[in-house]
Amino acid sequence: MSTYTYKRSQELFERACSVIPCGIPGHMSPAVNVPPASYPIYAAKAKGACFWDVDGNEFIDYMCAYGPMILGYGNEVVDDAARLQYALADTTMCPSPKMVELAEFLVDLVEGMEWAFFAKNGADVTNYAVMVARCATGREKVVGIKGGYHGSSAWMQGLAHHGVTPADASNVLRIPWNDVGAFEDLVAEHSHNIAAFIATPNHVATFYDNELPEEGYWTKIEAICRREGIVLILDDIRHGFRLNMKGSHVHYGFTPDLICFCKALANGYPISSLMGTDALKNAASRVFHTGSYWYQAAPMAAALACLKELKRLDAPQWMQAQGEKLFSQMGELASSHGYTLKVTGEPVMANVRLADDPSFMLHQIWCGECTRRGAFIASHHNLFISMAHDEAILEKTLAICDEAFAALKGYQERGEVVC
Repeated sequence: MSTYTYKRSQELFERACSVIPCGIPGHMSPAVNVPPASYPIYAAKAKGACFWDVDGNEFIDYMCAYGPMILGYGNEVVDDAARLQYALADTTMCPSPKMVELAEFLVDLVEGMEWAFFAKNGADVTNYAVMVARCATGREKVVGIKGGYHGSSAWMQGLAHHGVTPADASNVLRIPWNDVGAFEDLVAEHSHNIAAFIATPNHVATFYDNELPEEGYWTKIEAICRREGIVLILDDIRHGFRLNMKGSHVHYGFTPDLICFCKALANGYPISSLMGTDALKNAASRVFHTGSYWYQAAPMAAALACLKELKRLDAPQWMQAQGEKLFSQMGELASSHGYTLKVTGEPVMANVRLADDPSFMLHQIWCGECTRRGAFIASHHNLFISMAHDEAILEKTLAICDEAFAALKGYQERGEVVC
């Protein structure tokens, strides 16, 4: 198959750089994907598991828009619900009844949670969760995992990032994943001043293998939090409704105090949610946190439709099975070309890495070769499986991966890649 070129994308990016800082700021910057010449920059349309760039190239999307797409682009059930609500009202002076309906549905759906609050982005609700925890406990410190990501707010970014001051990061303490002893040590050192522990269900740091919780990890963390009066915050923004419709805490067998949802909540419509236990409801009501568009009705209608459809389809189980199938066969293809593909994390949102080169160069080139042939695979981030990644999509993906492995082997044999 022929490889793609990106003339129009590159022209648009040159224009953008004169009027937008970095051309495309943040996590979708072309600088994130290496080698950048292998990746498209601007999308023109999307449907199902695929999107098309402005040059007319078609891509199977294994980033799923960085996670929001779960039922497939342009899902009719979700889009029809949003269109119906748009026709009635969207952003108005008063909230829509859809907010009440969505909150009731979520409280019935997500195990152990008794109220729901709505915003737009994941960082909106991780920030709110920390504020609620501090309000409830009267404490300052937050414990997070080294390499953990909970949004781009200054308190979570750390001092290595531009624009972050020592004061911003002074109340965030970091410990290694799966290290219960390190948490116990921090509790002893900062006695009665830790407001919250925040983490994702499993560890999904960028540029690193994903790590599952060790046996008993979450129940031990929960026990410490209960003993010390620390609010346990689950950042389920990336994982939410992919591992279990009742929440990822059910998948791993523990009970948090607060859960943050976003990403797949509405199949791409802008909405996030913080859910919590009744014990924290009064604290949540005292914390002022709001936004001009947080009461949009159409995204709430979309979320309600999306969740009902995911539940009807038993989506987590199906997507996990598809992920197992895809990544096991991808690993077999790698072996047939003399490579070792390391797959870590959960199959529905696994991280893959060629383990044959510590410089990471071979993996980046392979991901780029897949993308140039029509399977958008990022080298630095976990991938995602959606309900649109059916058998035909998997078959096409594996053919692309096979050819990309062959291309990589050819580069090495010709001495064009030296690691």
